[in-house]
Amino acid sequence: MIYDIRHITTYSYEYPVASSLCTLRLSPREGRGQRVLDSGIEIAPVPVSRTARPDFFGNLVTTVRIEEAHRELRVTSLASIEVRREQQPHAELTPSWEDVRRQVDDVQTLDSRSPAHFLFPTKLVPLYDPATAYAAESFPQGQPILAGAVELMRRIRQDFRYDPEATLISTPLSEAFEARGGVCQDFAHIMIAGLRGIGVPAAYVSGYIRTIPPEGKPRLEGADASHAWVNVWCGAAAGWLGLDPTNALQVNDDFVEIAFGRDYTDVAPLDGVILGSGKQTLKVSVDVKPVG
Repeated sequence: MIYDIRHITTYSYEYPVASSLCTLRLSPREGRGQRVLDSGIEIAPVPVSRTARPDFFGNLVTTVRIEEAHRELRVTSLASIEVRREQQPHAELTPSWEDVRRQVDDVQTLDSRSPAHFLFPTKLVPLYDPATAYAAESFPQGQPILAGAVELMRRIRQDFRYDPEATLISTPLSEAFEARGGVCQDFAHIMIAGLRGIGVPAAYVSGYIRTIPPEGKPRLEGADASHAWVNVWCGAAAGWLGLDPTNALQVNDDFVEIAFGRDYTDVAPLDGVILGSGKQTLKVSVDVKPVG
């Protein structure tokens, strides 16, 4: 499947902002079933400096400095992506989760995909006993790793409600867990916390998911959204496999990966600092259009 993607982020400020320094993680990743046919980022006002580099995890990070006074910052990411992913292995044929934990100890590399980086607590994904206990229910003795992870994903989809008003980016994982509600970021963090709590490496992935309108309804331009899901390390043979607890889906050709990290802070689409005062509003428009 080939997708044309347009992601527009607009910040509007109550008073003029004198300058901005922004970090962007909006460029799609190459590899793992994805091929980048074209990609670019347009910024208004035009920055006085702009640099791009891969970070440790291989995400392309663009840093821009704007020194023109502005009341609005508009960032438009455009990309054309071909997605051809291999089908995930049969869940019951993957190694037991206990074996996967043992395999982690045998990994000899610390490169960006090493499971060793994704075992330990982070600021947004602390080890949290209730999440560990919740995840452990899906992993009885001898349970194949992917079978247990898929069951955990489905339980989160069933037990937690999707509610954009329930949480903020800054809401602690514990609050989202106790409220049993939130958005894709919360569900990914909860699943990661539970998996790490039982010793299974898990990573946070940002990107997009293709949405299909109801039968007979037109596809709405700009109505898609950024998305987040989980990569679970299923042993040396199977490697990293993607699971989406928000929709209870195993990652397939409907998903486009942008960035990969330990939690949301490693993959935030846009962050930085501004020199200004007053309130600001944010508007995001995402369009993931299949073209072939």
